[in-house]
Amino acid sequence: MNRRQFFASAATAAAAGVCYGCGMRGAFAQVNPSAPRRRTQIDGKAVSVVDIHCHCVVAEAEKVVQGTSLESRYAGAAKSAYNNPTLEKRIQVMDAQGIDVEAMSVNAFWYSADRELSRRLIDVQNESLSKTCAASNGRLVAFATVALQFPELAAEQLEHGMKHLGLKGAAIGPTVEQWELSDPRFDVFWAKAESLGALLFMHPQDSARVTGIANRVKGNGYLDNTIGNPLETTIALSHMIFEGVFDRFPNLKVCGAHAGGYLPSYAGRSDAVCVTFPDRCTPGVPKKPPSEYLKKIYVDSMTFNAEGLRHLAAVLGPGQIMVGTDYGFPWVKDPVGHVLETSGLSTADKIAILGGTAKELLKL
Repeated sequence: MNRRQFFASAATAAAAGVCYGCGMRGAFAQVNPSAPRRRTQIDGKAVSVVDIHCHCVVAEAEKVVQGTSLESRYAGAAKSAYNNPTLEKRIQVMDAQGIDVEAMSVNAFWYSADRELSRRLIDVQNESLSKTCAASNGRLVAFATVALQFPELAAEQLEHGMKHLGLKGAAIGPTVEQWELSDPRFDVFWAKAESLGALLFMHPQDSARVTGIANRVKGNGYLDNTIGNPLETTIALSHMIFEGVFDRFPNLKVCGAHAGGYLPSYAGRSDAVCVTFPDRCTPGVPKKPPSEYLKKIYVDSMTFNAEGLRHLAAVLGPGQIMVGTDYGFPWVKDPVGHVLETSGLSTADKIAILGGTAKELLKL
């Protein structure tokens, strides 16, 4: 498929109501549509680059949520960044950044919805995501959306999305209303995800509120996002480790957004707590030192500097890191260069981070 045919196919899919989303803001606005596609090579060999952290919204969902409790939340999510819903411009940004494949995710805004509304919304979103991917000539894949407030239903939606719609795992939030993901009610979903070999991409939703720091992060610096998003992921993963989720489901594959939050930077304190305060830990839970579980958790590469990425690779292992751009928000200017310019990474390490690990997990 040549470029003209590709965009003709994209236009057909767009007419179906799919929002390819993610506005062209900031640095993205200057992308030259005629510029050649950036190709990545290491030691003279072509390397595929896969972006594990990139956002989208589904236009057809707007009709489903009209007049419901979710209407304002959908509008807020759509307005925040996704203001230029064209596949052509999305691909142009990918070409400029050297991204070969994006794994799209929709941030969960529906965990407060009732079962029927949740079912209708998820059906529409997942079917639209599947159409988008089919129209992209292999450039886009997507994580399924799931109604995690109903874990059994979410398990069904995950299985249907992967087996019948070609979706790749699921996007989940770090909390579900008042429930931590470590609560046993979610075990049915973890079991299904484990059996399917699904990758679960965990992204914060409403961090300042759910972490309880809303009053502390007002003012300059957008601290509810800057601090709040990594903090929410840190808390969620810590609960899952300390309350035995990864012991009960040792093959569960979870990817924490924003480099896994703060946990990889201070894992030694988590190891020390049960030794220092044994009365505050359930005997035998977790079965291993908490830092050991980091070697099984996946994260994106959003550390913003080479030293941060080097440290992340040293703590988790380079095979646990995948490129993340946070597409739709211009946080990352050169995701490929970030990896290539980090000292201490071998050729194999760089290939794994750029796309090798993601290709394996997403079965590309």
